Amino acid sequence: MAKREFKCIVCEKPEDQCTCQKFCALCYSDYRVRLTEDGQFYCGDCREACDYRTQEQA
Repeated sequence: MAKREFKCIVCEKPEDQCTCQKFCALCYSDYRVRLTEDGQFYCGDCREACDYRTQEQA
Protein backbone atom coordinates (compact mmCIF):
# COMPACT_ATOMS: atom_id res chain seq x y z
CA MET A 1 0.00 0.00 0.00
CA ALA A 2 1.42 3.39 -1.02
CA LYS A 3 1.74 6.07 1.62
CA ARG A 4 -0.30 9.23 1.22
CA GLU A 5 1.80 12.35 0.78
CA PHE A 6 1.20 14.99 3.48
CA LYS A 7 0.13 18.36 2.01
CA CYS A 8 -0.28 21.83 3.49
CA ILE A 9 -3.94 22.73 4.08
CA VAL A 10 -3.34 26.27 2.78
CA CYS A 11 -1.47 25.74 -0.50
CA GLU A 12 -2.08 21.98 -0.94
CA LYS A 13 1.62 21.36 -1.67
CA PRO A 14 4.01 18.94 0.04
CA GLU A 15 6.32 20.32 2.73
CA ASP A 16 9.34 20.67 0.43
CA GLN A 17 7.34 22.79 -2.05
CA CYS A 18 5.25 24.80 0.42
CA THR A 19 6.08 28.52 0.53
CA CYS A 20 3.55 29.43 3.23
CA GLN A 21 4.69 31.08 6.46
CA LYS A 22 5.53 28.16 8.73
CA PHE A 23 4.66 28.27 12.43
CA CYS A 24 3.20 25.85 14.95
CA ALA A 25 -0.61 25.69 14.77
CA LEU A 26 -0.78 25.27 18.57
CA CYS A 27 1.87 27.49 20.18
CA TYR A 28 2.80 29.69 17.17
CA SER A 29 6.53 28.89 17.51
CA ASP A 30 8.57 28.92 14.31
CA TYR A 31 11.31 26.67 15.74
CA ARG A 32 11.64 23.17 14.21
CA VAL A 33 8.18 23.21 12.62
CA ARG A 34 7.23 20.32 10.36
CA LEU A 35 4.17 19.39 8.36
CA THR A 36 2.04 16.57 9.78
CA GLU A 37 -0.74 14.35 8.44
CA ASP A 38 -3.50 16.86 9.23
CA GLY A 39 -1.87 19.39 6.86
CA GLN A 40 -0.70 21.80 9.54
CA PHE A 41 2.72 22.65 10.89
CA TYR A 42 3.74 21.88 14.48
CA CYS A 43 6.95 22.45 16.44
CA GLY A 44 8.86 19.48 17.86
CA ASP A 45 7.50 19.90 21.39
CA CYS A 46 3.86 20.05 20.27
CA ARG A 47 4.34 17.12 17.86
CA GLU A 48 5.74 15.05 20.70
CA ALA A 49 3.06 16.09 23.21
CA CYS A 50 0.22 15.40 20.78
CA ASP A 51 1.80 12.40 19.03
CA TYR A 52 1.70 14.04 15.59
CA ARG A 53 3.91 12.39 12.99
CA THR A 54 5.84 13.86 10.08
CA GLN A 55 5.91 12.26 6.63
CA GLU A 56 9.10 10.34 7.49
CA GLN A 57 7.56 8.95 10.69
CA ALA A 58 4.28 7.77 9.11
